[in-house]
Amino acid sequence: MIVQPSGIHHVTALAADPEKNVAFYTRVLGLRLVKQTVNFDAPHIWHLYYGDATGSPSTLMTFFPWPGVTSGREGSGLTTKSSFSVPREGISWWFDRLKSIEVNPSLSADGQEITFRDSAGMQLSLVATDGDTRSGWDGVGSIPQEFAVRGLHSVTLSQKVIDPTSELLVADLGMTHAADTKSGASFTMGDGNSGAQVEVLGGVLERGLQAGGTVHHVAFRAPDLSTMESWRQELSSRGIAVTEVLDRQYFKSIYFREPGGVLFEIATDDPGFEIDEPLLELGRKLKLPPWLEPSREQIAESLPSLGDLDD
Repeated sequence: MIVQPSGIHHVTALAADPEKNVAFYTRVLGLRLVKQTVNFDAPHIWHLYYGDATGSPSTLMTFFPWPGVTSGREGSGLTTKSSFSVPREGISWWFDRLKSIEVNPSLSADGQEITFRDSAGMQLSLVATDGDTRSGWDGVGSIPQEFAVRGLHSVTLSQKVIDPTSELLVADLGMTHAADTKSGASFTMGDGNSGAQVEVLGGVLERGLQAGGTVHHVAFRAPDLSTMESWRQELSSRGIAVTEVLDRQYFKSIYFREPGGVLFEIATDDPGFEIDEPLLELGRKLKLPPWLEPSREQIAESLPSLGDLDD
């Protein structure tokens, strides 16, 4: 491999209710809404980004929420769990918090992972970790800063058989096969710490349905555009059908599907979310790329309410 990913850049999912989506990820999980924009391919649909104070790569969970979307179904060919890192000493605090707001959390036998579902029914977990130096977001008063969510920890892919997916992760994306598990295998990138792990579950026979409450795609990190272009050329030379480089305003992207059907993206770390609004004002207003600005009035009128954005 010429190029290798250093970790997860973001996870993007589908949801039905924008107001519930904002309330859950900002008030329940304590992430910062770092960008209000739209799906550039369907600008009547929100694209909301949540993460740490600056929207750093590896902390980002993003959503396309729109009312009326049908409910999806977990199964093979989908990312079926997104996991976040929290400090080990805060895991009991988080369990009590989630239990108190009736999201029915489940604590693993070893007490190191809390599994639950978000407002759209999508599976999430909080994983107890040590030494995660990411600061998270300390802007939610009800969550102590020392217990704040630090960022993404891992993603879990479900497949009927894992070998084709495993081969792509290792041979074409340069990941390390870290371990075999009872239900599949685990893979790491870069330093292998939180934000750089992929789990693959095998033997999932029912095909998943990508719709509301499911993940749309997983993005991996490339440091810059030149690296991405080299990566695209290499993937294409290996026979992988990969898109042209697309401008997502806050990063550049390419997309392709792994053999089991999961949509992957590779996204650049730069330029980031401060290119069109200052740090202190991130996520407060609708931001559009230059090519959509002429339609701002019509777009704004078509978007459903996000509810009360104050903490």
